[in-house]
Amino acid sequence: MSSETKCIMVAVIGAPNAGKSTLVNALVGAKVSIVTQKVQTTRARIRGIAVEGDVQLVFIDTPGIFTPRRRLDRAMVAAAWGGIEGADRTLLIIDAPAYLDGENERGGAGKSRKDADRIIEGLKKADGKAVLALNKIDELARPKLLALAQELNEAGVFSDVFMISAKNGDGLGDLKAFLTDKAPPGPWLYPEDQLSDISDRLMAAEVTREKLFLRLHQELPYDSTVETDDWKETKKGVRIEQTIFVARDSQKGIVLGKGGQTLKIIGQAAREELIELLGQPVHLFIHVKVRQGWADEAARLRNMGLDVVE
Repeated sequence: MSSETKCIMVAVIGAPNAGKSTLVNALVGAKVSIVTQKVQTTRARIRGIAVEGDVQLVFIDTPGIFTPRRRLDRAMVAAAWGGIEGADRTLLIIDAPAYLDGENERGGAGKSRKDADRIIEGLKKADGKAVLALNKIDELARPKLLALAQELNEAGVFSDVFMISAKNGDGLGDLKAFLTDKAPPGPWLYPEDQLSDISDRLMAAEVTREKLFLRLHQELPYDSTVETDDWKETKKGVRIEQTIFVARDSQKGIVLGKGGQTLKIIGQAAREELIELLGQPVHLFIHVKVRQGWADEAARLRNMGLDVVE
């Protein structure tokens, strides 16, 4: 590393399920944010860190921006908009197929378009500028993509437009090179080998939450969270105790499964990934508790790394 270092902070924003976490993971080259089929998987701001030569790129993976209802929702949306503050560049990612389907107001696609339009309006009101990344380009014909890019450009908030597929890597090289080129001179914010700012305790909870959602994404609603209660380093590895909070008794039964088999499968999947991430044996113990209204509890939100918004 030469004496002329550069560092750029990039806030990655977008509607729920636009592909923000998949994009950040791909740009960092490692898994720093969990990815599931459920909307609003990311709940707090997580920073993923990449290095290109003398440039450190810090990507702020933010929660999806949507119309909030619960205290949790308000805290997540505040975290997303707060991610822009202090960032050198704002990158708005839009799920291109879902946005175009939204013209027909069909289910989630219509909501995705409304959420994206609301974000663009928010940028307008703040006199903000953003880089636009149209995601999932492999699912659309090029003429439709070009027409969509032109339509969105008319909003007057985008300095540059990139067409990407966060999942298969199309266009990511150009996007990363562009952001690297825009990095201002300055010291690096993190050590060279650090990939994320997330704590081990929160990372472990996020891994289990991902396995929970992947296993039960159709049966279990969004009313669940995971907390790491205890973390002890021992001669035989790390001992981790966690609690899965759900909102109703019926949900507890779903998570446990017959004879506790579903929870066992979730725990095994989480333990295997944690062993790989931590590089040591992991002894994982998971409990399930019913706690109505947990999404409005300040303590639960703080444990997720969120600021409490009234």
